[in-house]
Amino acid sequence: MPPIVSIIGKSKSGKTTLIEKLIQELKSRGYKVATIKHTNQNLTFDEPGKDSWRHTQAGSETTIISSPDKIVLIKPVATEPSLEETAHLAGEDYDIILTEGFRKSDVPKIEVHRKETGPPFATTKKLIAIVTDEPVETKTRQFSPDDIKGLADLLEQGFITPQRERLLLYVNNTPISLGSFPREIIGNILLALASSLKGAKEVRSLEVFLKRKSP
Repeated sequence: MPPIVSIIGKSKSGKTTLIEKLIQELKSRGYKVATIKHTNQNLTFDEPGKDSWRHTQAGSETTIISSPDKIVLIKPVATEPSLEETAHLAGEDYDIILTEGFRKSDVPKIEVHRKETGPPFATTKKLIAIVTDEPVETKTRQFSPDDIKGLADLLEQGFITPQRERLLLYVNNTPISLGSFPREIIGNILLALASSLKGAKEVRSLEVFLKRKSP
């Protein structure tokens, strides 16, 4: 999947504002950005009585509402999905995914800190930077809230550029880590097969889906 970086911070610290500015800066550089927002509240897009609600109540595993300007996917879940599972639903055609929240996830994180919200979080796994309006005692790299270009450089050089070319393997919807050798072998085989097919032109992206009959 595309690289994921989570923007974390206490309430009213400026997480959404920072994401807005990063999206604009990265798009100005020609990159495609997706975002995921985490909330502890139950979502209510699917109102009782609506056709989509009736589909779900009848047992549809996933319902998609399509309109001229957007689509909405409604997928009931028994337990909250992981960040990686949620990102998988968004697809692969992005250069980076920025998320808001998910502080306990295992993805790299940028913390937004403001003096009036109290001290930064005491412990955060994979913290790569702090955006702060005051100096803080930490070995983690610090940025001013106005240094959007510097933050975009960090994302570009550390995450986007190294993963402009990538090959992903999911087995039973679980991402499988591939070393350089199997990644190269699988990629070369798939490219050779696709290129040999009638109607296939220059291969810039390739999707393969396999479903096996249960024993």
